[in-house]
Amino acid sequence: MELEVRHLRALCAIADTGSLHKAARELGMTQPSLTTQLQRIEHALGAELFTRERTGCRPTPLGRAVLSRARPLVAQMAVLITETRAAAARADGARLRIGSTASRALAGWLRRLRQRLPGTDISLHMDVSANALLRALATAQLDVAFVHEVEGFPLRVPEGLERRVLVEREPQFISMSRDHPAAAAPVVELADLAADRWMVDPTVDGEWDGLRRVLGAAGIDPPLLHGDYHTAASLIVAGEVVAPCQPTSGPRDDMAIRPLRDDPLAVQLLLYHRPGTDVEAVFTELAAAYREAALRTSAYRHWLLRNGSPLLCAA
Repeated sequence: MELEVRHLRALCAIADTGSLHKAARELGMTQPSLTTQLQRIEHALGAELFTRERTGCRPTPLGRAVLSRARPLVAQMAVLITETRAAAARADGARLRIGSTASRALAGWLRRLRQRLPGTDISLHMDVSANALLRALATAQLDVAFVHEVEGFPLRVPEGLERRVLVEREPQFISMSRDHPAAAAPVVELADLAADRWMVDPTVDGEWDGLRRVLGAAGIDPPLLHGDYHTAASLIVAGEVVAPCQPTSGPRDDMAIRPLRDDPLAVQLLLYHRPGTDVEAVFTELAAAYREAALRTSAYRHWLLRNGSPLLCAA
């Protein structure tokens, strides 16, 4: 077996994420396929490159040596591909490549950008991993990246990237079934959810750690389920779980979305770009689209009013 760039890219993804599951998701593969690929690579080299532990994968000494050679090759290949595509894009016209984690502001943002930048080829790349988007931005695969950073768990920002802060501290609300006892109150006490099962997506950077920190600080140790938030929605409606959610979520007839007392869960909303990139129009339209999404939901609108948010002044 001869090692190819895709094999080196897989090794770098495993090392960067520390997890076969997260790396497979980043690479657009299934975990079994990535596991098989890693086993073949290790068999070809005649030694283990990673140790498998309960907490994830760690490079062995040989693995670190291989990665030190692999990373420059992968980065150079990414730059070559990106520069070639960029040259083709310049020949065809203006282009804006946006990367983003999930946000209710995306639809309005894209609509506004298409109106403001007619003739620009605007593309959107979604990823649950903010760190993956920042790596893509650093290697010029994206022009901007709109991401959220979980409070207390900083993102791994590649050297040289610059940022604009959209929201300094966005509270995370809680979604629960309509008939949940806590749904009767406009603001939920964390203690009222101590007996519930919680669901969180561990592939979202910082989300699992952030939730565990907040629950631990409150002296709560509920059962935690891992799964994506699309799956969580049906379980929430059925009363099986509660889950954190963006304050711009909803409204829904079959689900209650409420703020937590004192807002212990929060994220920072950020727009990253490379130095020299003109993002003024991009950021302006993002801010306007986020404001629209925020004021459209009654629970968040009331929260903004209670907290004297500058979003209301801008509106």
